[in-house]
Amino acid sequence: MKAMILAAGLGKRMRPLTDNTPKPLLLCAGKPLIVYHIEALVAAGVTEIVINHAYLGEQIEAALGDGSQFGASIRYSAEQQPMNTGAGIANALPLLGDQPFILTNGDIWTDYDYGQLINQSVELAHLVMVSSPAHHPQGDFSLTQNGRLLPDRDSADGIALTYSGISLLHPKLFAFCPSGPFPLRQPLIEAMKEQWVTAEHHQGAWTDVGTPERLEQLEQQILANR
Repeated sequence: MKAMILAAGLGKRMRPLTDNTPKPLLLCAGKPLIVYHIEALVAAGVTEIVINHAYLGEQIEAALGDGSQFGASIRYSAEQQPMNTGAGIANALPLLGDQPFILTNGDIWTDYDYGQLINQSVELAHLVMVSSPAHHPQGDFSLTQNGRLLPDRDSADGIALTYSGISLLHPKLFAFCPSGPFPLRQPLIEAMKEQWVTAEHHQGAWTDVGTPERLEQLEQQILANR
């Protein structure tokens, strides 16, 4: 199984830290954020990794190389400008093949075990959801008791949770995507309407490293648990 790490964002909310450094390479407890994902994927037996990049992407390639230092094989999907999440994934599909692949956002931190996704069945998508954090209390989608996701986060048939940024996706999810930039949310919602998206609720550690303050808090958390 292959994996893709999304690393093409501009990191605007992280400025001034990202003025000269791409967000995935920001250090947290002495290690770039993206390296936590690479190491976790390799530990789960996933060694073929695709990383997309745009903003200061040459720094990402220089830092990570071909992945051999991590026991991985890394290939890059370079974008001239950020294409939004959905289009960025669709653009990288030639590198990912025709089988389901693991997707993770490069700007999160979690103790989620990627190995759980290796044998997970998937129709078009299986999302890892988390309890909604204080900065996003409304959540993203509703998870029903039978493990299906609904696009209506206020649905009486489920509980509203937040998408963690981790998922198992089938390339067929992108079969009917528009040209130009589009968010991953767009094909996901269409698939949810047809009951083709399942999910699980991860209740372990998870952080959306979206601001310098959250990065500092995460660093303190990691160091305290060492």
